[in-house]
Amino acid sequence: MIIGVPKEIKNNENRVGVTPAGTMALVSHGHTVFIQQDAGLQSGFSDDEYIGAGAKILPTIEEVYQTAEMIIKVKEPIEPEYKLIKKDQLIFTYFHFASSEPLTKAMIESGSVCISYETVEDPDRSLPLLTPMSEVAGRMSIQQGAKYLEKPLKGRGILLGGVPGVAPAKVLVLGGGVVGTQAAKMAAGMGADVTILDISMKRLRYLDDVMPANVNTEFSNEYTIREHIKTSDLIVGGVLIPGAKAPKLITRDMLKDMRAGTVLVDVAVDQGGCFETTKPTTHQDPVYIIDDVVHYSVANMPGAVPYTSTLALTNVTLSYAVQLANKGWKAACADNEPLKKGLNVINGDVVYPAISEAFNLPLEDVNNYLS
Repeated sequence: MIIGVPKEIKNNENRVGVTPAGTMALVSHGHTVFIQQDAGLQSGFSDDEYIGAGAKILPTIEEVYQTAEMIIKVKEPIEPEYKLIKKDQLIFTYFHFASSEPLTKAMIESGSVCISYETVEDPDRSLPLLTPMSEVAGRMSIQQGAKYLEKPLKGRGILLGGVPGVAPAKVLVLGGGVVGTQAAKMAAGMGADVTILDISMKRLRYLDDVMPANVNTEFSNEYTIREHIKTSDLIVGGVLIPGAKAPKLITRDMLKDMRAGTVLVDVAVDQGGCFETTKPTTHQDPVYIIDDVVHYSVANMPGAVPYTSTLALTNVTLSYAVQLANKGWKAACADNEPLKKGLNVINGDVVYPAISEAFNLPLEDVNNYLS
C-alpha cells in the first residue's frame, strides 16, 4: 500500500502521524511510505531519520494526498485539506465528527473511508487509541490549570498545593475515566484538595481504593456539581461518550455561583465540551473569560508536548496501521472488531450511530461494506 503522512496544519499542532520507527515497520511489510517534508521536525524527527527508515520525502501536502492510498494523521483534516482528499482514500486519524458538522459533510462529500482513532473500541469498552492522548491531556489539564490560577493570568491567585499554614486549592474533576484519573493524580501529587465526580459507583469504588488520601470521590448529579463549584478553584471537565457530543454538566447560569478567578479546563472540547460556555481555543490564544471565570479549552492540548504525545500515540496506532496496510481496510475491519468500530464514514455513508444522531443523518449498516 502507498501510505502518506502529511504535516499537520492545525494551529500549533506539532505532532506527526508516524515516527521513523513506525515507518521502518511499515516499509518492512513491503509498503511505500511518503512523508511530507519537515512533517516530524516539531516532534523531534528529521527528514534524514525518515529517509534512513525507508521513507520517501515529498515537498508539499498536495503531493502527499495526491500520491497516497492511505493517509495517517493525528488531527482531523481542516478546511484547506478537504479538497485534497480523494474518493476511496483511507484516512486514519482523530476525527471527533460529532462536534463538527462541516467536517462531517466534507468527508461525506469526499467519498473517502474515515477510520477514527477515538471510536476504536475494545470489548471492555476501553478506547485504546484515545487512551494515551487522554492521559497526556489529563495531566496537562492540571499543569495549565495551575498556571492560569495565577493572578497575572486573571486567576484567583492561589497556589495549587498551598504552603504550610495556608490551605491548598480545591480541584473538582468531572469524570473518573482516563482524563479524570490522570488529572486527579497530578493534582493530588501537587498537594491539592481533589474531588472526583462520576456516575459509576464501580469506578468510584476503584478510584477510592487507589487514590491518595487527598482525593475524595462523590457520585455525580446536578445538585452535587452546583454545591462543589461554589468553593472549587480549578474545575476539569473530562467526561466522554464515545463518538458522541459530551454532556453539558456546567451550564451558563452556574458561572455566577463561582468565585472570580476560578479556572475551567475543558478536556472534552474535541467532543463539543462538557461546559455550556466552552468554545475551542488554540495554544496561541488559549483562554477567554466569562463572568470573571477563566476558560481554557484548547482543542489539541497534547500538541504542546509533541515528542511525548507522538511517541505515546504511535505506540498504539502502529499495529492497526500495519493491519490496514497489509489486508486493506475491508479485510482488516472484518477481522478486527475493535477496528471495525473505528469506521465512521464510508464512501459518503455514515456508519457510526452517534454521528447519525448528532446531525440527523441516515445511518448505514457497516456490515454491508464488509461482507
